[in-house]
Amino acid sequence: MKIMKPMTTLLFTAQVCFAAMAGAAPLSITLPPETAVLKPSTLPGYPLAQQKCSTCHSADYINFQPPGMSLAQWTGEASKMQHVYGAPISDQDVNVIGAYLAVTYGSAHATDADVQAASNPPVGQAPAAPVAKVDAMALLQNNACLSCHAIDHKVVGPAYRDVAAKYANDPQALAKVTSSIQNGGTGKWGNVPMPPFAQLSPDDLKTLATFVLHP
Repeated sequence: MKIMKPMTTLLFTAQVCFAAMAGAAPLSITLPPETAVLKPSTLPGYPLAQQKCSTCHSADYINFQPPGMSLAQWTGEASKMQHVYGAPISDQDVNVIGAYLAVTYGSAHATDADVQAASNPPVGQAPAAPVAKVDAMALLQNNACLSCHAIDHKVVGPAYRDVAAKYANDPQALAKVTSSIQNGGTGKWGNVPMPPFAQLSPDDLKTLATFVLHP
């Protein structure tokens, strides 16, 4: 009986393994539901961060940043999201979110003068969230809705046509969809959470909900 050399044996074993894998069914992986959340705060940057930051990444991205970062450093991180990654946030949003992050996760304090200035922009300055009536497509683009949804096919969340079909015969459809946009949630269309959009005005919420129900 001929004895195979060690290398030949390894190659033969690998071939057998690859052959077995080729005939196996595709591996299905189910990720656990998102559990990371932003730390609560009374600062105005907290609801804004829930709305804007959670659209693109988990709260763990913030939790894993170095501790003790200053206001300038956290504001720089928010600015990077805007200018490098195209996050749908304004210059004012950057300052308001940066102040919240610096106090909640960094070395700043809510009573610091620069934190107060960043969190409370002068009266008359453009607000962080749109308050005037605008068309639905502008709202979708400005709030990164189209990063997770499309009109006719699923992306991260359901297609708007699927949502419209689900609520087609529901007399409370407009109120339910408006509430889902405003408060966010999970479980209706899977385990991926939808962030709340509490900063939107009642008119903008109604505009979005109406569009979703009639895409």
